[in-house]
Amino acid sequence: MASANIEAIRASYAGFRDRDIEGILSGMHPDVEWVHPEGMAQYGLGGTKLGHAGIKDFLAHVPTVLGGMKLAPKEFIEQGDRVVVFGTREVTSRRGTTVTLDFVHSWTMRDGRAARMEDIFDTVAFHELIES
Repeated sequence: MASANIEAIRASYAGFRDRDIEGILSGMHPDVEWVHPEGMAQYGLGGTKLGHAGIKDFLAHVPTVLGGMKLAPKEFIEQGDRVVVFGTREVTSRRGTTVTLDFVHSWTMRDGRAARMEDIFDTVAFHELIES
């Protein structure tokens, strides 16, 4: 049986799967920090977004850069208030090229919701896809 923290995170991944923004946010604290590598800044995808509004703005911007994305979380590891998720994402460029890339998501929980999510991935591979 999964912990309450892992269940909250799984609810967010289900929101991604279903393209349901409220589902994504259901596992997020209202003042969540949503962190992406600075190496993605030239596409408007880098840096820290704050709160539900910041996440909504970020998600609204993604389709201007990418043709699509599907997340596949594979392994959840929990230690205290931290949950680390290893998985893959199938990413499609605006031109229709699709690749599968690994990710690590580091979630820090507070009161049963994510207070911080850091997305860790190969930015060079992501740049190559966006430019393809």
